[in-house]
Amino acid sequence: MTSNASEATAAPISACTLARDIQEFELLIEEMETELGDRWGDLDFDDAAEFFSMPDADNLEFIALAIDDTDRGRVADICDIIQIAKDADIKVILVTKDVSPAMLHQMLRIGADDFLPYPLPDGALHDAIERLRRPEPEAMQVVQMHSTPADSTLVQSAPRNGSLFAIHGLAGGVGASMLATNLAWELATVSKSDSPRVCLIDLDLQFGAVSTYLDLPRKEAVFELWSDTEAVDFEAFRAALTTYEQKLQVLTAPGEILPLDMITPEDVNTIIEKAKAQFDYVIVDMPSTLVQWTETVLEHADVYFSLLEMDMRSAQNTLRMVRALKSEDLPFEKLKYVLNRAPGFTDLSGKARIKRMADSLDIDLEVQIPDGGKAVVQACDHGKPLATNAAKNAVRKEISKLAKSIHDIAAATHEAA
Repeated sequence: MTSNASEATAAPISACTLARDIQEFELLIEEMETELGDRWGDLDFDDAAEFFSMPDADNLEFIALAIDDTDRGRVADICDIIQIAKDADIKVILVTKDVSPAMLHQMLRIGADDFLPYPLPDGALHDAIERLRRPEPEAMQVVQMHSTPADSTLVQSAPRNGSLFAIHGLAGGVGASMLATNLAWELATVSKSDSPRVCLIDLDLQFGAVSTYLDLPRKEAVFELWSDTEAVDFEAFRAALTTYEQKLQVLTAPGEILPLDMITPEDVNTIIEKAKAQFDYVIVDMPSTLVQWTETVLEHADVYFSLLEMDMRSAQNTLRMVRALKSEDLPFEKLKYVLNRAPGFTDLSGKARIKRMADSLDIDLEVQIPDGGKAVVQACDHGKPLATNAAKNAVRKEISKLAKSIHDIAAATHEAA
């Protein structure tokens, strides 16, 4: 360390690190010295508030707030520091090590401008500083996704900590991938003036159909991503994504059939956290098989949509699913049941069958998607969302209503916060 925030006299400092013990973040020290030379200092949590009120803080451009799991008992103090910094128009970069998603979410909502995982990926601090220095509006950064001019770009803004919705078919062929694909597209296009950023992740590593339903290539980068998630930074994650129609980012299934146990809960957690940090909504298409990382997705999910049809196999599998979650003390209440190919509103006997099924399973079938006929199959075969290929289809209308409901609830929650 070359200087201390309270003793810098040779030149005004333009940045500070804040940490319980900055020596535990040696890579951050090196990066700060590389980027700023002598024009930075370090503080601990107890001195930060006082320093921000001193003249020496007038030239501060940003603070690098370094925290790890040991600091979880001081979340309130850290949030106060972030708020004081924001009131003083000082940018905040979080540098986090083994921090829980809930803790990170709380600090981002207070107003942190960016966050980086520790150990720091090469050039990550430099890129973060560049993002902070970019002019308004909203310090937007356009990152070229691929090398060819024909490929699209991904626009990255401040961290999101978006909402995650999982889609799980409780029996084969119930339409889980169809729902996941079309729900993701409806969310990506739900607003003409301020479209949310949406990422669709296909976690069916063996027979994932998202790439087929959107006519997208399966990139080699996807296999590389899952093969070594410990080395994945935000750039590597973006490189594995494919853009659909400039509005939807998609992480397809790998090109080859892979065993479902090739990836671990830690791998899935890493990718989900990367996605939630960059997107407003993350839609996950799950395999119908329960695996060790199903719990990971369930824990992250705001809602876990479980698709079924009006047949005996769906009913039996629903009971088995709930029983399995209860036996492991998992949050089964996150399951929201979706009945696909539901009887039409004029089919009175069909309505009675739906009620009997819901009562016998002790569930609520709140979302009922009608049978869309051949148009749904044709849209999937043509690699286009229903909104493009069959906009007036009853299935599309129901999924559009679901997407609007999700977006309205999210907007209301954001305003209340």
